[in-house]
Amino acid sequence: MTDLLNRRRHDDTATSAILAAPTGATRTPARSRNRRVFSPVRSILKHVALIAGALLMIYPVLWMVASSLRPNDRIFNDPSLVLKTFEIENYVNGWNAFAQPFGHYLINSALVVAGCILGNLVACSMAAYAFARLNFRGKKWWFAIMLVTIMLPFHVIIVPQYIMFSQLGWVNTYLPLIIPKILATDAFFVFLMVQFIRGIPKELDEAARIDGAGHGRTFLQVILPLMVPALGTTTIFTFIWVWNDFFSQLIYLTKPEKYTTPLALRAFVDAQSATDWGAIFAMSVVSLLPVFLVFLLGQRFLIQGIATTGGK
Repeated sequence: MTDLLNRRRHDDTATSAILAAPTGATRTPARSRNRRVFSPVRSILKHVALIAGALLMIYPVLWMVASSLRPNDRIFNDPSLVLKTFEIENYVNGWNAFAQPFGHYLINSALVVAGCILGNLVACSMAAYAFARLNFRGKKWWFAIMLVTIMLPFHVIIVPQYIMFSQLGWVNTYLPLIIPKILATDAFFVFLMVQFIRGIPKELDEAARIDGAGHGRTFLQVILPLMVPALGTTTIFTFIWVWNDFFSQLIYLTKPEKYTTPLALRAFVDAQSATDWGAIFAMSVVSLLPVFLVFLLGQRFLIQGIATTGGK
């Protein structure tokens, strides 16, 4: 009797397996077929959405470039990007609109940017090495205070800074714009480099110490060559932020011969009763080219520097 029941159970199990096999066999290929059909569609929709968003974001820049080649009476009456005429005179008029050619203000901006980049690279890297590798009293507290300064708005300290720099006689010079960078006041870059240095194995420091190297030699010959991605990121961000800075340069620079590029662009509106918008847009395109080239050439260092410091 028991053998008979076992045989029936075995037969029922086999029958159900046989019946279920074709159903499963037909469902699985159907699902995979649907996935094959919808996967390219989803990919196409994603790419279309990304392209549409990119065009929407880049449209103002393209419109500015197109407007720099239009007559003044058609700039704000034509929102399209199609050019019917090419007004190259806008670039000539904008370049020679002031007592100094516009290249003079580009050079002024380049001098300020070069000093700020050099100050951030030297000062911030040394401060980051101290926070990441040295042991001193109150290290954690000083590091926390430094991080708090990231959240401190620039407008809070601009008045006491201006009073101090005015008493030193630094107004209408580039010193108020460059000296703070030499003192490692950009806490963001210090934090960025600290995170990067913490990812470097300490065994390299110990090996250098065994060879008789001190902290200075270890920093210059071991740590600094490995910090190229972080240094590249600092360079790119400093260039973009200082080149586009308007507020601090407006406060400390009042003489026209000391103007930087943002102040020279603003002077187009202040110096003329009838604003030459074509010349403004033309010189805006010229001032945008260095930022575009720096970002394009340093994109690899920017991505590598952020990727190697964000997860530590």
